[in-house]
Amino acid sequence: MFNKRLREMRIKCNFTQQNMADKLNISLNAYQKYEQAERSPSLPCLVSIADIFDISLDYLLCRDDFIHSHATSSDEQ
Repeated sequence: MFNKRLREMRIKCNFTQQNMADKLNISLNAYQKYEQAERSPSLPCLVSIADIFDISLDYLLCRDDFIHSHATSSDEQ
């Protein structure tokens, strides 16, 4: 799922795979492997990706539905 979210955000921001590789200071091949789900980025790289897209790590890692389903309002406590 991460790879799909990564590709979706890259396209939404009109970045090429090469743009992303350059922003992350990694090779194009390494970045392509992230989108192909053949390799996972390191934690510092994940943080950089989230910063580039201005999104949370939870969203990037497809945990947004999980977070919403387990959220409690202050009234419920």
